[in-house]
Amino acid sequence: LSWNVSYPEQAVHFQLLIRDLHFGLLFGMSDRGEFENADLAVLWSDGHNSYFGDAWSDAKGQLHMDPQQDYQLLGARRAPEGLYLLFRRAFSTCDPKDYLIEDGTVHLIYGILEKPVHSLHAINISAIHRGLQRVQLLKPNITVPELPSDMKTMEITAPDIVIPSQETTYWCYMTELPDDFPKHHIIMPVITAGNEALVHHMEVFQCAAEFDSFPRYNGPCDSKMKPDRLNHCRHVLAAWAMGAQAFYYPEEAGLAFGGPGSSRYLRLEIHYHNPLVFEGRHDSSGIRLYYTATLRLYDAGIMELGLVYTPVMAIPPGEDAFLLTGYCTDKCTQLALPAAGIRIFASQLHTHLAGRKVVTVLSRDGRERQVVNADGHYSPHFQEIRMLKEVVAVFPGDELITTCTYNTEDRSRATVGGFGILEEMCVNYVHYYPQTQLELCKSAVDPGYLHRYFNLVNRFNDEEVCTCPKVSIPQQFYSVPWNTFNRDVLKSLYGFAPISMHCNKSSAVRFPGEWEKQPLPIITKRLREPVPHCPPAPGPRPATPVPLNLGELRR
Repeated sequence: LSWNVSYPEQAVHFQLLIRDLHFGLLFGMSDRGEFENADLAVLWSDGHNSYFGDAWSDAKGQLHMDPQQDYQLLGARRAPEGLYLLFRRAFSTCDPKDYLIEDGTVHLIYGILEKPVHSLHAINISAIHRGLQRVQLLKPNITVPELPSDMKTMEITAPDIVIPSQETTYWCYMTELPDDFPKHHIIMPVITAGNEALVHHMEVFQCAAEFDSFPRYNGPCDSKMKPDRLNHCRHVLAAWAMGAQAFYYPEEAGLAFGGPGSSRYLRLEIHYHNPLVFEGRHDSSGIRLYYTATLRLYDAGIMELGLVYTPVMAIPPGEDAFLLTGYCTDKCTQLALPAAGIRIFASQLHTHLAGRKVVTVLSRDGRERQVVNADGHYSPHFQEIRMLKEVVAVFPGDELITTCTYNTEDRSRATVGGFGILEEMCVNYVHYYPQTQLELCKSAVDPGYLHRYFNLVNRFNDEEVCTCPKVSIPQQFYSVPWNTFNRDVLKSLYGFAPISMHCNKSSAVRFPGEWEKQPLPIITKRLREPVPHCPPAPGPRPATPVPLNLGELRR
């Protein structure tokens, strides 16, 4: 598959190359990659005649010809390498059976027809070879910058470790830059070869400059043997998550490391997801840094927005779309950002397995001003660093509000916030310039108000929820009987209770000030939901398939 995006036409031109054509194929889009309720372009043959048409599948997977034919066939030709199909699709068609192509993740699906079929209705999608590919169709029109001639590389990798035979492991490895390593700019981080199937995400942190030295360490991040000083290595130099490709910094900025006032010590942190509990797997995964001594105009920074990794933020089981919101408040940005503000140019959204949507909105003076980044079809298996279509300016006193939507319909107990793969996160790593001391701007509900919630549940339910201090917060959530009342009260709590703000420097120390029991930001005006643009149809296209002379096209 290859494609071109025309923003003036608000349309995508697709080109499919089928190397070994049998009796046709299905290609299309759906909410999360399922073949039910999908929007499809179908090429099929009865062995004599061949057809192309716009179709949709119902909740049972039965195919139907769409009355409004919005996949427009532009051409089909045979070549030595196979059959090329070229067709066009508008972003928005205002057809209720069509998928709305938006800026975020798109789940593309395909199926191969290996036997002739006499009609569209005769296609049994459960019996065909099929697949899924996640992409961002609507990438911004930004050219890849030319890499400098003095570019060098440095690999920061795990030293052939044995991945523990457990589902979730965070592994920490300490390394250091060469002595007297001068200031450079990182211009492109890339993952190195390793056990990508078991690596969920990884980060390279630089340690706090106020410490002269850091102990060596190579082991689990939650081990009692890990030196406490490693907790002061929180300045992100590079990050990778499942599905991410190479990321290029813009020509005007690079991520600084080395030189005076910068620590030589780095911490590689790898999150291994080993659900089948493999034993004896060795790994040397890591990140390759491309860097230059030719410094750019701005030092770039990476800032974490969203929710603190804490179990006080939880999602009840059986939820179709439960929202949790993390705040970067005006009080924090007023204190930590320069008067001229910062410019966000890229963003990487992150949740664990229950995440379905993520959005960060910029608010100023109580009014939502613009969306920083949004993904309405987010997948935890496809977490790219995405360049923004336009740079977002953030000034002192602004608020950055990140909301994640979760689905826990397949879970029987509460999902709490935390590091485990079956726990949850809500994070937006924003890439910006010029760099500031603000490394993390996140929140969580005030623990005292959560304790009141558990007491309330005790009073109004026959089943007792243990709220004694010796019982952990996850255990208290697991003991809640999740009736409608308890669900609604938890939602209400998260919507009004004060928050604990983490307005942190890269040393993991908060900026001076009072950060507990902070009021939620008050939003007086919301952004309007975008209204899909319905282009005028280029002419009547009846709900009949386009006949093709595929006999000549097939080998």
